[in-house]
Amino acid sequence: MRLADSVVVVTGAGNGIGAAMTRKFARAGAEVVLGDLDADAVRRVADEVGGTAVPGDAASEAGVRALVDTALERYGRIDLFCANAGVARGGGPEAADELWAESWEVNVMAHVRAARAVLPHWLERGEGHFLATASAAGLLTMLGAAPYSVTKHAALAFAEWMAVTYADRGITVQALCPQGVRTDMLGGSGDAGRKLLDSGAIEPEEVADVVAEALEDGRFLVLPHPEVAEYYALRAADPARWHGGMRKLQRKLE
Repeated sequence: MRLADSVVVVTGAGNGIGAAMTRKFARAGAEVVLGDLDADAVRRVADEVGGTAVPGDAASEAGVRALVDTALERYGRIDLFCANAGVARGGGPEAADELWAESWEVNVMAHVRAARAVLPHWLERGEGHFLATASAAGLLTMLGAAPYSVTKHAALAFAEWMAVTYADRGITVQALCPQGVRTDMLGGSGDAGRKLLDSGAIEPEEVADVVAEALEDGRFLVLPHPEVAEYYALRAADPARWHGGMRKLQRKLE
């Protein structure tokens, strides 16, 4: 797709990757509608780029509907929906049910509800573009963070299902799977996250550059860290070797 003169909705747009993508899209000539729980942050970004801020919870039916309705009422169409909002919760089975539930709602159901809201419009038009921010953790795993890893796997699975199901009806679906990115989420990932990801972390603006390029060719997996493709291939080709390497990393963290 072309960003110039397009209408783009971005969730989690107040900070990090969402804010960087919003700025990139606006510079390319897109009209942007921004959602985020942080009302002050999303309004700041909207004012900066001349976009429309719709503060609210992108994981809720009402929050998604407000974003979609605002875009349709103001511009008459949505060309690209970026389901970017996410949370990173650590721990394993012992993590509180509330953390598991929050991870499921924000990392998975926000994407489902976004698709539910925008698909009728796209199917009627015969075109549309959905970008799901998953994570390299959705292709691989993230040590020390089962709620995050599990729900990002689910987000990737939903994006793949969407891609296969609607491709012949004019809808393109892509999954953004970055590894370490210098955002508040990485900063809050604890010692394990920083030890694993800090050395190869990139800036949100670099992610936005890769996304803008990927939108033009429609590739399903958008990988700002190219090495993730090699890890993914190794994981599929030789699971025992992959698990052995991950166990070594796990021991270093203990």
